[in-house]
Amino acid sequence: MSKLKPTNPDFLNGVPELLVLQLLARTPMHGYELVRSIARATDTQLEFGEGCIYPILHRLERDGLLVGESVQAGKRTRIVYRVTAAGLQRLTQSTSAWEAVVASVNRVLQGGGDAGTAMA
Repeated sequence: MSKLKPTNPDFLNGVPELLVLQLLARTPMHGYELVRSIARATDTQLEFGEGCIYPILHRLERDGLLVGESVQAGKRTRIVYRVTAAGLQRLTQSTSAWEAVVASVNRVLQGGGDAGTAMA
């Protein structure tokens, strides 16, 4: 009997875009490479399929945050994406926002703030 892998948690909204920008800032890749890279980099804790990643790539390219270039790979043509200067700016902003969210959630999880105060 095989065990089904649970889907990624709902609170990950915006994370795929952040990961795509971060990985493409390191090195240009095509969509399927990104899918595999995210799974590898997160020890398969996060797995976003092509149906998630390709729409993000297309939107980021349309918004001028990525540039795609057709590259021949054997008999196939692949679109390899790289981050633009505007994409690097978005990456910086998204990273700061993510770090603020993580810090805030960690404060509550560690018992900080007045989260335990009873409401009157």
